[in-house]
Order: sequence, then C-alpha cells, then structure tokens
Amino acid sequence: MKKVTLYTDGACSGNPGKGGWACVLLYGDFRREISGGEQLTTNNKMELRAVIEGLTALKEPCDVEVYSDSTYVVNAFAENWISGWEKRAWRNVKNADLWHTLIGLTKIHNVKFNKVKGHSDNELNNRCDELARGEIKKQ
Repeated sequence: MKKVTLYTDGACSGNPGKGGWACVLLYGDFRREISGGEQLTTNNKMELRAVIEGLTALKEPCDVEVYSDSTYVVNAFAENWISGWEKRAWRNVKNADLWHTLIGLTKIHNVKFNKVKGHSDNELNNRCDELARGEIKKQ
C-alpha cells in the first residue's frame, strides 16, 4: 500500500457559523491541498469534514497517517470513543452521519490518527488552518 500523510484542520466563525475545512495530502514528492466551506456549521463538523475529504481524495486503499489538532477527531479513534457510541446505538452523538462516513473510510484505508498542537510551530497544521480560514472569508 502507498503511504500517505494527511494534515487536516477545520475552522468556524461563530459556532455555529460560517465554516471552513482544509487538508494537505503528501505522498513522496507529491503534495495536494484541498479546502472547502459551509455556510452554517460547527467547528467539529469542519474538523470531521477535513479528514473525510482528505481520505475521499485517495484513489486506492492506502496506509494513512492523519495529523489533526482536533481532540474530538483523534481521541474518537485513539481512545476508542466510537466503541462506546456504538454500544449506545449512537444515541445523543452529534455528527453521527459524518462519523459513519469517516468510519467507513477507515475500513478502506489503514488509518492512524495523531494529535498535533494547533496554532503552534507545525507548518502543515498552520497551512491547513490558513486554508480553512480562507474558506470562511470567501463566504
């Protein structure tokens, strides 16, 4: 399998409010930046959307290292929050539709989630933040 690195970030102006998401995909010397936005959304939705869009952009199953500053996204996998949500039949879980989509993508790709500190010295996390905030300004 190809080894891909995926940096992601989401942003929101108001919560809910205008939102943006972004990701940077790296494979060897190849780099692709993807971003988008929504009119009325939340920060957590944009964080999820960034990972979903990055994984969806892959044309074949890959080994993917995801780097995100979202505790919500990373810990859902790293601390297995999803198992608890499934046991509760997804009752009272916000963004269940997005979680189902993301879980489906993790069954296609071998995904490892890594937490990075946001708004610090991580160049690619900062780039994702810049792109996501740029999407908010476009609206």
